[in-house]
Amino acid sequence: MSSNPAPPSRPPRAIATPCVKVCVVDGASGLCLGCWRTLSEIGGWSGFTDVERARIMGELPRRAARERRGGGA
Repeated sequence: MSSNPAPPSRPPRAIATPCVKVCVVDGASGLCLGCWRTLSEIGGWSGFTDVERARIMGELPRRAARERRGGGA
């Protein structure tokens, strides 16, 4: 049996914001054209759980693709 102590554990890193500092909200879709989040998602980001953030992050590529095709909300 080893007597070496376990290495200190770090807390898990929170999911980083997708903000790219291009804050322009499209009036038709309600999405920021920089990060593809809604205003409520942007405003609530710091209070969301990692599960909520991961869900939103998973939706962003589809939102971006839809908006680039002109599909709207």
